[in-house]
Amino acid sequence: MKAKELRALSEGELLEKEKTLREELLNLRFQHATGQLENVARISQVKKEIARIKTILREKGLGKGK
Repeated sequence: MKAKELRALSEGELLEKEKTLREELLNLRFQHATGQLENVARISQVKKEIARIKTILREKGLGKGK
């Protein structure tokens, strides 16, 4: 998702999305360790999306994301 789309979500929705992405990242790491992962680039994509969500949550916490 793009940052603009993420900013439209509520804090609860962002926290839920972050949780699901963290679970996906864990699964991707297990698949990579066992040699079952085909798209290794997905790991970095998920990490970047988690970082985007954390940044937007921080902005909202500071009151700048209005």
